[in-house]
Amino acid sequence: MHKTKFAVLILILLAAAYAVTMYFVPENKSFTVEKEINYPVDKVYPQFSSLQNFAGWNSFFSGKKEMELAYFSPYEGQGSSLTYIDHQEDDTKGDLFIRYANPEKTLKMQLFDGRMNNPYDIDLKFVPLGEKTKITWFVRTPKQPFLKRSLNLLTQDFWLNTIETSMNNLSKVLGTKIERDTQRENIKFDTVMIEQQEALVLLGTNSDARNKKDELFKNVVLTHNKLLNYVTTDLGRKSDEYGDPVLLTSASSEAEKEISYFYGVPVPSKFPITDNNFTFRTLNESHNYIVYYKGPYAKKAKTVQELLSKVKRDSLRSGMIQEVFLEEPSTGENVVLKLSLPVFK
Repeated sequence: MHKTKFAVLILILLAAAYAVTMYFVPENKSFTVEKEINYPVDKVYPQFSSLQNFAGWNSFFSGKKEMELAYFSPYEGQGSSLTYIDHQEDDTKGDLFIRYANPEKTLKMQLFDGRMNNPYDIDLKFVPLGEKTKITWFVRTPKQPFLKRSLNLLTQDFWLNTIETSMNNLSKVLGTKIERDTQRENIKFDTVMIEQQEALVLLGTNSDARNKKDELFKNVVLTHNKLLNYVTTDLGRKSDEYGDPVLLTSASSEAEKEISYFYGVPVPSKFPITDNNFTFRTLNESHNYIVYYKGPYAKKAKTVQELLSKVKRDSLRSGMIQEVFLEEPSTGENVVLKLSLPVFK
């Protein structure tokens, strides 16, 4: 009995000491983090103002494979939002909102994490420094009840680590994106060239569509959205884990009334998948005739014919034509395509 009373007394003293300590811990905590990134503000800002971009490199979201994300219109800038559920942490749910946006200058976000009624306030300031950008994070944590204020002692370290990792991820993403943009700025359109293509593994799906007016392209856009949703949402792949979408079809299909095609994205290797709507296809290393095209998708037939004519003049045979979408296909807009045709004797 004496030992029990002594143990209770110790617990009471510890609880009292904890309560006294909480008087000196603020109910919420504010801190500032400054980072410089070696890219201009017009490249950096869209990675924050688009929550789909933001979630792709921010380790709060991208580092959790069991996290499901859903995005809500307008998808970018003030008023955009996302919701998430983290299955690794007892299905913890949360929401992120962009409350204010001043393009290329400031953003104000609010993050409601778990069951918290009070949000994290995240204000971002962007300062252009020529080809660099200084980004200042102002973070204010939610107000905590009196006995939970000790959580504020851990929160700052968590956010500092998150911001550090996220900014490193962002540098990698922008490096890949800008490299691609630079390559595309130097493209010569409507000129047949020769290229040696490495072997590719494509993850994609088969589809059929009528080759009439814009029906085919509308079907391609639907297939594109279906595939990208599967790759990014269901499989949790980030944009730097797959390549530009490729459409495979018969080189003579331009004159057919209905077209069958395979639509996929390059991935490093095959891996287990459970959805029977998707499959893998391997492209062997090949010697290709290529030509770049920009314009309405329905009017690319003339450019395809240029490739076929080149093959015929050179007395060669050809495989399936590959249409690589260098910009995301969207109904009502011109496409930027790399048309590639494997050739052999």
